[in-house]
Amino acid sequence: MNKKSQIFTVLAILILLLMFVSFEVYSSIRERQAIKTRVSSMESFLNSIEDNLQRQMYISGFRIIFLAESEITAHGAYINVNDFFNEAFFNGTVNGASNQTILYGVTYKDIIDSINKKAEKISVNVSLENSSINISQEDPWNVKFTLTSDFVMKDKRNLAQWQKKQIIIATIPINGFIDPIFIVKTRASVARKINSTIYEGHYADGSDVSNLSVHFSKGMYAANSDAPSFLKRLEGNLNSDIYGIESFVDTTKLPSDLVDNSKSVVDHEYFSPVGNNGNSVAGMPAWFKLDDSHKTRYGV
Repeated sequence: MNKKSQIFTVLAILILLLMFVSFEVYSSIRERQAIKTRVSSMESFLNSIEDNLQRQMYISGFRIIFLAESEITAHGAYINVNDFFNEAFFNGTVNGASNQTILYGVTYKDIIDSINKKAEKISVNVSLENSSINISQEDPWNVKFTLTSDFVMKDKRNLAQWQKKQIIIATIPINGFIDPIFIVKTRASVARKINSTIYEGHYADGSDVSNLSVHFSKGMYAANSDAPSFLKRLEGNLNSDIYGIESFVDTTKLPSDLVDNSKSVVDHEYFSPVGNNGNSVAGMPAWFKLDDSHKTRYGV
């Protein structure tokens, strides 16, 4: 009987031990599964944040460019691109004055508030620290608006955490924006919208300059590395840029005191105080003149 009792006791202990181990293993599996599920949901949320941030940065960049052109038109003076974008994006102001009409919902604070409202619904905390923006161009026809931040996302139960250097890039086409050089240099008498040419490489065919004529009459722009870029134009800088663009000036539309029929009608040549003079082009109006470099550029 004693032996049977001892065996029964040992078996009972083993069964209890097995149940305890099984419970611990089951709990561990469930915990790992919960963490895995939480990580997956947070990863999905992170992806949605990045997609949404890119859309918001696009809208923000587009509106700030619009504001910059409005400011140039209103005051007849150029802007400092970096200062203007930083003030508008981080402060929601232009020259210290609030502009909620255009910037509502797309400033840095608005974007952070929007993220945190969504984060609250899935019980995570999100922060973007040490944020900075950069405005640049990597081609003639688009502005690159980049937000760089130290991104941290934490689960409120400390199940998971993301920490990364986050770079969000929005690419904003410049087609359709008004050329700030024309706003200032013509005293707003000519509002030239940027419109990339469809005739690149085919401006002239021998004596046939019909494509060049349409390019000119429709105020189209061509890429040229001896011309200023769109961002330089916002600052009134007529120096050459690898991502430069240029169009022709129709002197018949200028106030009489701005007309100089001796100069090349390439915009950055015409509006520059040291721009080159030009020579007539067969098949074009007598006052339409190009300097030698641009005659070669346009094949005439």
